[in-house]
Amino acid sequence: MVNVEVTPLPGIGTRQDFVSKSGRRIGVITYRDGHFDLIVAKREDPDSCIASIPLSVEESATLANLLGAPSLVAQLEEQNRDVAGVTTRQLPLAPNSPYDGRTLGDTALRTRTAVSVVAVVRGGTVHPSPRPDFRLAGSDMLVTVGTAEGLSKAVEVLETG
Repeated sequence: MVNVEVTPLPGIGTRQDFVSKSGRRIGVITYRDGHFDLIVAKREDPDSCIASIPLSVEESATLANLLGAPSLVAQLEEQNRDVAGVTTRQLPLAPNSPYDGRTLGDTALRTRTAVSVVAVVRGGTVHPSPRPDFRLAGSDMLVTVGTAEGLSKAVEVLETG
């Protein structure tokens, strides 16, 4: 388990960080106005910032999706590893997808590709077992289960309609 340190920054916000196996201190500063900085510091000196990357709320949500969806997929793959022919995959919904702003039911993924959407990750929040009326948004990460062939078809459906 990774130990996360939370440090209040009076008048600024909070700093949350951890030390990686490689010895880098990686963290996020959450400012009171809602924006974030992704930071990297030396293990022995948390105040010596090697890199600081300002992130908007949208950018931080996208990064959370990129980091959160793979761990969910890994858990599902572990649970289904003994089930032959079943694959779990994360499928991004591009902002210019024909389904951006439309419902999951509008995709008809299960009917058209035999692929099930088991969760949608948006802004670092997992929405498990989304119903057909769940409204999709560009930059969502759809966590799916199906055959390799069905998943390939699902990618095409999400990209082209």
